[in-house]
Amino acid sequence: MKREHILSMESYQIYIEEDLGEMIVRLNLAGKYSKIIVLTDENTYKDCYPLLKPFLPENHHVIGIFAGEIHKTLSTCEKIWSVLCEVNADRNACLLNLGGGVIGDLGGFVAGVYKRGIDFYQIPTSLLAQVDASVGGKVGIDFMSYKNELGLFYPPYSVLIYPAFLKTLNSREWMSGFAEVVKHHLIADKEGWNRLRLLKPESHEVMLLIQHSINIKHNITTQDPFEKNIRKSLNFGHTIGHAIESYFIGFDAQQVLHGEAVAAGMICESFVSWKTGLLSKQECEEISSYLVKYFNLPTIPTFTHKPIYRIMLHDKKNTFGNIRCVLLNGIGNTVYDRAVSESLFMETMEYYNTLNQG
Repeated sequence: MKREHILSMESYQIYIEEDLGEMIVRLNLAGKYSKIIVLTDENTYKDCYPLLKPFLPENHHVIGIFAGEIHKTLSTCEKIWSVLCEVNADRNACLLNLGGGVIGDLGGFVAGVYKRGIDFYQIPTSLLAQVDASVGGKVGIDFMSYKNELGLFYPPYSVLIYPAFLKTLNSREWMSGFAEVVKHHLIADKEGWNRLRLLKPESHEVMLLIQHSINIKHNITTQDPFEKNIRKSLNFGHTIGHAIESYFIGFDAQQVLHGEAVAAGMICESFVSWKTGLLSKQECEEISSYLVKYFNLPTIPTFTHKPIYRIMLHDKKNTFGNIRCVLLNGIGNTVYDRAVSESLFMETMEYYNTLNQG
């Protein structure tokens, strides 16, 4: 049975369907664009591109990059722009970003800058990208080891979500995306959180998880497309989480996936919420115990705490050199632009280490 879910954003539509071919054919890409370029990494080229290829015109181009956050850099963008120039992609060309959060963020940035902007389509292949990264029109790359330091608000032409791509993921990658599902429940759906936490992550119906997260993000981003106020709530767990992820980028000893860092960040920022009187101790412990139980959390030694704090000083939400965090004002509600001192951060990391070592 065909199932379809369409959300109309202010400037683009999101399609969630179980028939990839029908989605692609309906777009009439060959009749709309002078050139069609597919951006992949080595994993999506092998596992996902063969499913997409039959529905594209034969004269499309493929650009492949290495997988992983470590390659979400300006140098990778330069290589892609060079290929676009070599194939003579004009302003009427389009880019299809076939991949997870890295491909979506980087590909959108490439499209937004090339010839002052060409159309691009997000075709997310990971749970992380399907529930969060592909939606909202934020694109960017890492710079000087800082997460998403360079970026744009540049929306895709459409987002095409094909849940069957998730079958290509290993359990660790799937759980990395599930962290964003948890985040959406914690910031905006207390009743949903109470249902979510009672089941194992793999017990939930994926289509419903995707629709739920997109509905929440759609509602927030349409109110505040340029992140001046309420959209900041989507960064819960990310101020500390991004700093953790940035610190470990390129470490062979411990690779930390985005969702794992965010899960750690949600534990820490729940603790800050409790210590500042916004969240009850019971709620903080409820969140922390769930995340410790189900997620592959990074080990964060004491000697890394000060460097991670220094990375937080570069967070985009900061003002006048002061670290600003999104906190839970009870489960299902948030407050943003709340200051976090260095001493409270160090206390938070001690709490995290005590939990994660227990």
